[in-house]
Amino acid sequence: MDTDKCFHCGNEVLKKDEIIFDEKSFCCNGCKTVYEIFSQNDLTCYYDFQASPGATPQDIKGKYDFLDNEEIVAKLLDFQEDTTCIVSLYIPHIHCSSCIWILENLQKLQQGIIASSVNFGEKKVRITYVPNETSLKQIVELLSSIGYEPYISLENYGETKKKIDRTLIYKIGVAFFCFGNIMLLSFPEYFEVNEYWINQYRGFFRWLIFGLSLPTFLYSASGYYVSAYKSVRAGLLNIDVPIALGIIVMFVRSTVDIIFDYGQGFFDSMAGLIFFMLLGRLFQIKTYDFLSFERDYKSYFPIAVTKIASDGSEIPVQVYDIQKGDRLLIRNQELLPVDGILISEKASIDYSFVTGEAVAIEKKSGDKLFAGGKQLGKIIEMEVLFSVSQSYLTQLWSNDVFQKKVEQKHKSITDKVSRYFTPALLLLAAISFLYWVFIDVTTAFNVFTAILIVACPCALALTAPFTLGNVLRIMGNKKLYLKNALVIEQLSKVNTIVFDKTGTITTNKKTAITYEGVELANAELKLLKNVLRGSNHPLSRRLYDFIPNKDRLDIESFEEVIGKGIVATIDGKTVKLGSSQFLKTMTENTHKKTKVHVEIEGVYKGSYVFNNQYRQGLEQLFEKLSQEYDLFVLSGDNDGERKILEKMLPSNTTLVFNQKPDEKLQYLEKLQKEGKNVMMIGDGLNDAGALAQSNVGISISENVNVFSPACDGILDATQFNKIAYFMRFSKNAMRTIYMSFGISLLYNVVGLSYAVTGNLLPIVAAIIMPLSTITIVSFVTIMSNIYSLKKYK
Repeated sequence: MDTDKCFHCGNEVLKKDEIIFDEKSFCCNGCKTVYEIFSQNDLTCYYDFQASPGATPQDIKGKYDFLDNEEIVAKLLDFQEDTTCIVSLYIPHIHCSSCIWILENLQKLQQGIIASSVNFGEKKVRITYVPNETSLKQIVELLSSIGYEPYISLENYGETKKKIDRTLIYKIGVAFFCFGNIMLLSFPEYFEVNEYWINQYRGFFRWLIFGLSLPTFLYSASGYYVSAYKSVRAGLLNIDVPIALGIIVMFVRSTVDIIFDYGQGFFDSMAGLIFFMLLGRLFQIKTYDFLSFERDYKSYFPIAVTKIASDGSEIPVQVYDIQKGDRLLIRNQELLPVDGILISEKASIDYSFVTGEAVAIEKKSGDKLFAGGKQLGKIIEMEVLFSVSQSYLTQLWSNDVFQKKVEQKHKSITDKVSRYFTPALLLLAAISFLYWVFIDVTTAFNVFTAILIVACPCALALTAPFTLGNVLRIMGNKKLYLKNALVIEQLSKVNTIVFDKTGTITTNKKTAITYEGVELANAELKLLKNVLRGSNHPLSRRLYDFIPNKDRLDIESFEEVIGKGIVATIDGKTVKLGSSQFLKTMTENTHKKTKVHVEIEGVYKGSYVFNNQYRQGLEQLFEKLSQEYDLFVLSGDNDGERKILEKMLPSNTTLVFNQKPDEKLQYLEKLQKEGKNVMMIGDGLNDAGALAQSNVGISISENVNVFSPACDGILDATQFNKIAYFMRFSKNAMRTIYMSFGISLLYNVVGLSYAVTGNLLPIVAAIIMPLSTITIVSFVTIMSNIYSLKKYK
């Protein structure tokens, strides 16, 4: 009977049932409609990425009517404002480059969709849309109409739970059952037992073995055939191609042996091969799941937020200790770590970290605030609705907007090896088969199959992600929290380190502060205390702790000019704090020191002088780093402490003072143009621009929430003296990857040498393959743990 293939989904369609449109064949009106949608919106290049990539759209009439309920929709959304909503949907059908391309071009299919991005690993699409122009129901119906129906669970509104896929477990169970019974029935063949009753039933046993092999061949190994077929159809050759070919060759050869009574064939080897390969795949999946778990739940940000206790006192708490119902104090430029309700009269929230829109949104008391927003202006209080979602903060931190375009050397090595590996392997297997087939047919088939199996580069592919994942976990345990594993490779390439001064190489723990000027009255100290309460600048936090506790006052207006100072109106009076240039009423005296000047109602009062306390171990740290790196210190302060720093730090350290935030950025840019690979270490607030410009940006965290997505890592301030250790550890991590690359390639060379010479049976190759993966994973784990114990000498 004549058949054709559907242009959209690739399913077989009978000639009498096919629908012809635009000179193309479709199996149903649904596939034809999807093609029409793409064609009308100039998106037919969807089919260029992969032939027949689509799925047949299902009839969903009335299925998503529940999305008309605003309460349900509100619980499904990640973010909701008048002009912007964001939702993450789990789409099981995501499987290829075409899927990614069409799902990231949804804005061309429906008005109101601003942007969409795909997380291929999790099969999720994150969609940003304008609620006044489209709705979640319309978006879901659009996705369903083009064959990408999302899975939405109503059991827990706020969670889109994935269905647990146990298919691999079932396949392993079937393969194990069949393998065990085939081995049992094969004993007479192995031991060449010539008992009469065995010889009489030998043919029956062989056909029984053939029957037991069918579930393994047709069901357990089906994933390899599907993957290989899709790979070949897309014009590529992935590693499943030689594996599928090897299994098919063994099955066909064994069937021929039984039919023509040449022997029992290799059904035992084939079943064992499939069982051990599936076991290896399960091991890989569990490995990746473990790494994902470590990333989502243990790599906590070492930042704190200020919690208001029941007695009114303010205490810093770690973000993951925040509970529903807690009352939080959010200062200027602080990030909201959780969803909550605004308690203060009003607030101005910048959601650019979430939506990309820099326009601040005004909120009033009782409004809902979403995690990821940044508070602008005077201090606010909020009540927590949900405990912190660490995976959401990680997702926010890893937003594409803040990613740096970097070359991944280890990834390029893996890609190059993988690109040429399969064609070379197929060629070697074919040449070896042709050589042996003229000597011994059985050996020829054994050699062909063993080559295809033993050289599986699974271990090679697992080397880099597992090493980096383990190093990421170790660094997290030592309180250096990196945005992602790629930062480790960037750290290993750094040759220049730039430090901020205030809040980075200095600490607020033991700083001596003195006041010079007109003595301040109690009412004036009260004004200063309340103004400083809303600022996150390191000097502001120190001064706030230094001034005795005073009654709370409502701030009428608050503006903090980054790197300069604060101007605020409180209790009807204008207060200015900051540098002498900002106040424009004083000039520095000849004895330059770090100062915060005070002006109330236009009258200059005096200044607070900071005798900076440098971090413990600073001199030893710089001495170690100076042996391998070019060191710079950039400061926004005057050069009053130049002589102290010159005495403390190595002679090759460059000191640059009076640098505004934008000047720091330009200085880093100049260093990069000179060919330097720069790491910036700053306090995360004034240094946001420089952190973003640097090749690697590390933010020092003391006890306030000054998290900036511009940084690549956050270092707990208590671990400052271990920076040299982290730099050396990152280099050793890359060394581990290259060593494991070598071991994996050596394993393949040795395995292939045995296989080509006919000294390696397919079943042995199948056992060795997962063992090699376990060996490599064990090696990189042991080596990275050994390196983590080494101290920087």
